[in-house]
Amino acid sequence: MEQIVAPQAPPYAVDIEMAASILKNAERVLVIGCSGTGKSTLAQAIARLRGLTYVSMDRDIFWQPGWKLRPRQESIALMEQAVAGPRWIIDGNSPSTLPLRLPRTDIVLWRRPTRWVALSGVVRRWLRFRGQVRPEMAPGCPEQLDWVFFRYIWTFEKQEAPQFTEMFRLHGKHVPVLTLRSYREGDELLARLRDGL
Repeated sequence: MEQIVAPQAPPYAVDIEMAASILKNAERVLVIGCSGTGKSTLAQAIARLRGLTYVSMDRDIFWQPGWKLRPRQESIALMEQAVAGPRWIIDGNSPSTLPLRLPRTDIVLWRRPTRWVALSGVVRRWLRFRGQVRPEMAPGCPEQLDWVFFRYIWTFEKQEAPQFTEMFRLHGKHVPVLTLRSYREGDELLARLRDGL
């Protein structure tokens, strides 16, 4: 039987009300979380509301046509350039780049529903965009699903989430983190942000 481990909270966790208050004036925002959880949708909605530059790590930093990863040094240079900007919202994971991003970040929004929600999200996305390139992905990278990707999602909380928590501890103790456990909580955050602007 699989052992259930309670998720660790970030060092500086905030609730939705506090996060909406911070977002009203935030200049630099990170949106992280497992694939299929609505990171891009949330990030783009906030970008429109606040007039922030939207950066998709998949599209703008990591991938080249044909699902070819950009060389590491080139990706790091692009990340440094993006983070140096005055006003942005960055959508994507890559825990190893958090030391670059967290020191410049005003707030982190962590999409963290169950893996079943994430799995259903990527399947719906694939059905919507199959054979096409979705707007948040690099040109020449049509939507795809395979067992490696499913495994990544299934093991995300065990393999990836602890890395985020450790990076918050090492590089972002000062950064407020809102954990969103459902789509409803994301909608509530956006509603509060709209009301407060």
